[in-house]
Amino acid sequence: MKANEFHSLSDAELSKKLKELKSELFNLRFRHASNQLENPLSIRTCKRDIARVNTEIRARQNKA
Repeated sequence: MKANEFHSLSDAELSKKLKELKSELFNLRFRHASNQLENPLSIRTCKRDIARVNTEIRARQNKA
């Protein structure tokens, strides 16, 4: 997802998305360890999405 797509999400949706991304990252790492991962770049993409969500959450905390 793009960073501007996270701006439109609510706080509850952001926390839900963060949980989903973390579980996805766990599954990707598990598949990578067992040599079943087709695209290793998907791990990097997932990590960056997690960082984008965390950045948006932090920016909202600083505004308040």
